[in-house]
Amino acid sequence: MKEKTSMQKIDFSQGPVWKCIIAQAVPLTIAQLVQLFYNVIDRIYIGHMGEGDSLALTGVGLTFPIVTLIMAFTALFGMGGVPLFSMARGEGDEEKAAKIIGNSFGLLLISSVILTVLGYVFCKPVLFAFGASEDSYVYAREYLNIYLIGTVFSMMTTGMNGYINAQGFPKIGMLSIIIGAVVNIILDPIFIFAFDMGVAGAALATIISQAISAIWVLRFLFIEAIVPIRMRNIRIHKTITKDIFKLGTSNFIMQGTTCAVQVACNATLQSYGGDVYVGIMTVANSVREILMLPIGGIVNGAQPVISFNYGAKKYTRVKQGIRFNTFIGSAYTMLAWGLIILFPRFWFSIFSDDLQMIDVGIEMLKIYFFGFVFMALQFAGQSTFQALGDAKHAIFFSLLRKAIIVVPLTLLLPAVGFGVKGVFLAEPISNVLGGIACYLTMRMTLYRKLEMQIRENR
Repeated sequence: MKEKTSMQKIDFSQGPVWKCIIAQAVPLTIAQLVQLFYNVIDRIYIGHMGEGDSLALTGVGLTFPIVTLIMAFTALFGMGGVPLFSMARGEGDEEKAAKIIGNSFGLLLISSVILTVLGYVFCKPVLFAFGASEDSYVYAREYLNIYLIGTVFSMMTTGMNGYINAQGFPKIGMLSIIIGAVVNIILDPIFIFAFDMGVAGAALATIISQAISAIWVLRFLFIEAIVPIRMRNIRIHKTITKDIFKLGTSNFIMQGTTCAVQVACNATLQSYGGDVYVGIMTVANSVREILMLPIGGIVNGAQPVISFNYGAKKYTRVKQGIRFNTFIGSAYTMLAWGLIILFPRFWFSIFSDDLQMIDVGIEMLKIYFFGFVFMALQFAGQSTFQALGDAKHAIFFSLLRKAIIVVPLTLLLPAVGFGVKGVFLAEPISNVLGGIACYLTMRMTLYRKLEMQIRENR
């Protein structure tokens, strides 16, 4: 009780902004770094199963679009409510905040059931539409048939964990990820190798770890949180749902367009290069997940701080948060880009020891990550639009980088002479164009508006 009382005094409008962000971001970043094992440990083990491992890795890669689509709905109903929740708390309206968290919980629960049913009904045609061959489909189906059982656990863990961080409990949020990751890391080799379950074992380990994480998250939010989930607040309110949709749509589109990109990439690579190149893209996406997770921790740590201060009308602090977010993100992505250029073989060999894949894949990896630093601009602009409730710009720039730039280029560049290289080249082009456009627009709109509000308040 004493610990909870002290936690209630957390106020993001007090103290240096960078310290508030770091206090939130460090535990989240640690959690994200641990989560990289959660997300990719299956692929690491599968990529080293021995004979046929490349085809198994390709099969698991074919499930990425479906997993990403589930995460898109998680982002829509979960992350879409977190900025609203933070702003309500910044305004001192905890009753409204309680309704938001209850509404979000209800939306996640309903959508998880619907997605599970649809996943089983349309599994086969969807996988073939996403680029499966007769050989790789066997592995994709085996993984997905088990993975879908854990949809509700996955959505609850990821979707509701943001409400823990938004209340000033980043260490609890960190543990939500760490607990599941540790369980997954322990169970994977047992199920995959000791029980000789292969791909099915990887999926089983994942859903067990997700279930344990979900229990941890919901136990805290129902019992110990400052603004807990109450049964009376688990209602679908029309107005709140509409507001969640507005802000969550940008996250949904970001994840949804990632799904579209994965589909376009897998289908095009299957057509121009076959299963080997689909496997190489699986590795590239896996390395990208590793490198993106730390910046995700920084952005997620900054967002509740920025939203809270905006709700409290502390506009100077909001500007400081945006600047700090941009600087840290740029420094990190520049470092990550350098590590890819210097040690491409190391990154690729994490996921596969197939020499045929490694020799070709190193070149593709360098192309894929060219200009990675521009992703910091995309993140800084996108997260600011979302944190301050600018849904229109958040949605537009979610669509711009992937739906408007990446997908058309993925289909066009191979057809005009670039071959499979064109698929990997589409990503860096979108990073540069989308990142610059998003950040400059944010500076010319929201940032200028903040400066005007600061002058008016003097």
